[in-house]
Formats: sequence, structure tokens, C-alpha cells
Amino acid sequence: MTLTGNDEHTGRPQRRPRTGRRRRPVAILIGLTLAGGLLLTGCGASDSNGSSTDGSNKSGGRGFPQPAPNRTSGTSQGEQKNTPTGDASREFAPSPDYLSTFALDVDTASYGYARRALADGRLPEASTVRPEEFVNSFRQDYRRPDGNGFSVTVDGARTREKDWSLVRVGLATHDAASSGERPPAALTFVIDISGSMGEPGRLDLAKDALGVMTDRLRDDDSIAVVTFSDEARTVLPMTRLGHHRDRIYDAIRGLEPTESTNLGAGVRTGYATAVKGLREGATNRVVLISDALANTGETDADAILENISTARREHGITLFGVGVGSEYGDALMERLADKGDGHTTYVSTIEDARKVFCEQLPQNIDLTARDAKAQVAFDPETVKQFRLIGYDDRQVADEDFRNDRVDGGEVGPGHTVTALYAVRTRPGASGHLATASVRWLDPDTRAPHEESGQLETGSLDEDLWTSSTRLQVDAVAAYFADDLRTGDDKANPLPGALPLGELADRAHRVASAAEDKAVDDLANAVERASGLMG
Repeated sequence: MTLTGNDEHTGRPQRRPRTGRRRRPVAILIGLTLAGGLLLTGCGASDSNGSSTDGSNKSGGRGFPQPAPNRTSGTSQGEQKNTPTGDASREFAPSPDYLSTFALDVDTASYGYARRALADGRLPEASTVRPEEFVNSFRQDYRRPDGNGFSVTVDGARTREKDWSLVRVGLATHDAASSGERPPAALTFVIDISGSMGEPGRLDLAKDALGVMTDRLRDDDSIAVVTFSDEARTVLPMTRLGHHRDRIYDAIRGLEPTESTNLGAGVRTGYATAVKGLREGATNRVVLISDALANTGETDADAILENISTARREHGITLFGVGVGSEYGDALMERLADKGDGHTTYVSTIEDARKVFCEQLPQNIDLTARDAKAQVAFDPETVKQFRLIGYDDRQVADEDFRNDRVDGGEVGPGHTVTALYAVRTRPGASGHLATASVRWLDPDTRAPHEESGQLETGSLDEDLWTSSTRLQVDAVAAYFADDLRTGDDKANPLPGALPLGELADRAHRVASAAEDKAVDDLANAVERASGLMG
């Protein structure tokens, strides 16, 4: 039976709660036996390299690759997802199908925090390392779509481990600059002014960047400011910039660190302020700036999260979480952003902060897609095993790809999303290898749309370390994250993984070719980790 998306669920399933500072279980898809029947492929034609970004059908799913037949033997991906089995993301476990489905994610906080830890001379905790956030921290050169929605690029290269390749699925939205007139923004800044924010590199960064950002927002944008320490208060109600910028500058300059961290009160007051200042036709967003170290008042994550969930459902208010500080509540901030249909980043320098508030935040004022999900269908005739790298807590049951009541990710203009797979091809395999599809809802009409791309085995002939520079950058980031999560446990490393010292050398060569400061920073981070791991 071919599943279509007419799901029998009666409510909107929530993503699995994050589990704090431990490795999160995840359903891992591989095929060890041929399960009968080819996966249905889409109507996009492959280019000369075997990859395609064709996906002109935007009718909500018809004409695109359907999910694989629902095999009755074994355990489905969705069933595996809810059955913790340890650190399953690092294992190649049997699976009856060749589908991989996940919600899109544009978070980058994990990589930013890892860089901060390494700069401080320590390794990041393994539980804070999310490979997809390492990979998604770097610029890509994917083709951009002409209009709203996504382009889909699928490519890859072979590793130096026999029959194993890295396959890359790249999704891109249109450039922010080409999106025309964006809607006005109504931004509620919820700023942590607890005592710990007095550490250099926390509140001082936020104040500097917020001041610069205020200069760059438009007159028809609005800002509110809420602060919290042992309690929360609204320092500035929702205020149009227009002729009131001085009021906003005064509110920002007056921020000073005080007592403990009542994060629950800050979130509650912030969302109440956002709801009170809600603007129809505007992008209403809460921007939380904190080290997320809740120690006063409501500290239960689920209770704090419920405030966000209600505002999201009833008013469509999204969250942008900005983490700061050498000690940082990564798990809580990530859960807050997840529940608030938003995403997280991390800043540790003035340069980081200004980039986030002056470039990324304006970019994220508008939305291109809501509840965006990706599904990759591997061909069992050519693929023997595969493993999605990261996205551990973004897994979606295969049959829910076209169930639009199931939560996905929110993506704005100018974003790219990259997913890497380790893929083991069958000896002598030739022909179709995979179809990658992305499905999303229009932010205004909630109409569903899809795009897809194809990959042929011939696209994997090139060696990974002579392939395109951007693919090499992604590979370095993925191998680096995998090594940080593995530590001394070398079970199930990624195929083709290099010793960390050799990866550092490779990273420096890639950085030289990329002529990109962000890649230089990656190479330096790999080198520091290599020294710390010995």
C-alpha cells in the first residue's frame, strides 16, 4: 500500500522532548536486505551529473515521489523513533524500508558553543554537539529558487572507505534581498539581566548589537523590551521605531545585571508583552537573549515551554533564541526554540553578536515556509546501507511526511539547510540512487507545496577530498562533530573518518581553497580539539 498523507491522527503530534545533557536516541534507517519493490521516483529529470533541482509541480504533492510501500514486516521508522535504544544515531541497525524523514532545522547554536568551549581550552560536552548545526553553520552555493519555497540540490562523493560515500541534500530559499518588501516586524526582546550576565561576553554584547540593530530596522517596525532576573518586567511596551528610536536606545543603555535567573518569569512576561503588542500583518517574534541557566522561580522546562506553545498556537508568535556565556543551558534553549517554532544561535564575540542581530535577525523577520519537512527515498536496488548524520531529535515518522498537522521547521528567506548521509552502495550498482523531497506550508495561506531532486550513482564517482570546496567544508564539519560526540568511544565512526590531527590538516587546506573566514575558524577549532584530545 502506498501511503499518501491522509493520516488518521486527530491532533498535532509534538516532537519528542529533548533529553538534556545526554545523547538522544533516534530512529536510524539502513537497509540490510532487499525489501521488494522499487521506491517510486518523481518527475524531475536528472542533469548530466546525476543530480537535479527540478520540482516544478507545486500542487501539494501530486506528481512527486510517494513514500515507499508500508512493509508489514519489521519495525517502521516511526515506531523506532519512540523506542529508545541508546545512542542509536551512531549505529547501523536493520530497517525494513529505505526512507529517511526529518523536520528542517536552521539552528547553529551547537557549533557556536563548541567553538567557545574550545577557545576556553575545554572540549564541549558530547550531549551539546549536534552535527547538523555544525554543517548548517556554513555558507552554501546551492542554486536559489526564483520564487517562494525551496530549490533542491542532491550531490555527493565517495569516501576512501570501500563502497561508502557522503550524499548531500541541499535545500535553499530565495535570497532575502530578492524577496521584495517584507512585512513589518514586531519584535519583543526578552533579555536576561541576572548576575551571571555581567560576565564579559554576555550582556555587553547584547547591548552593543541591539543598539546597532535599532539603527538598521525600518520606521514601521516595532520593538518591545522585557528584562528578567529574580523577576520580570516590561521595560518598553511595543513601540514603533519611527520617531521613537531614542526611547529604544535609552531602554537598551539602561540594562544592567542584577540578581538570579527567573527564566520562567521572563518567558511568561515576554510572551504576554508580545501578545499585548500583537500586530496584524506583521511578523511577531520573541527574541530571547540568555545563558538559559534557570535557577529561580519556575525552573521546570515543561511548564516554561507551555507558555510558548500556547502563544504559538493561538497567535503564531515565533521564537529566536540567542545563547551567550561560557556556561550555557544549551538543552533548555534548544527546547524553548523548538517549542516556539523558532531556532537558536550562539554568540561569544562582538562580531558574532552584530552578525546575528544586524544580519541574521532581519533575515529571519520574514518566513518562507512553515512546518517544512524533508524525506529522502533511497533506492534498494543500488543502496545497501545509509545513515543520516545528525537531526537526532528532528526525526519524523515516514508516514507523516505529508501529514501537515505534524510539526516541521520554520525557514526564512536566505536560508540553506543541508543534510548529509553516509551511504553504502551495492557492489557494481548503477542507476538511480535517491530522491529527495521537501514539503512545506505557505506561511500565509497554509497551502502545501513540494519540490524534489534526484541523484544517480554516477554522481558519486569523484573522491570526497577532490570534490567541490563547499562539499568538503560540510564533510569536515560533519566528521568534526562526529569525533566530538564520540570522544574515546570509537564505535561506529562515520565511514571515511580521518584521525582528528589529519582532519585538522585537511580543514586548513579546505579553508585556504574556500577563502572564507568562517572556514578558517572551523579549521582552528578542529586543531584545538586535536590538541585537547591528544
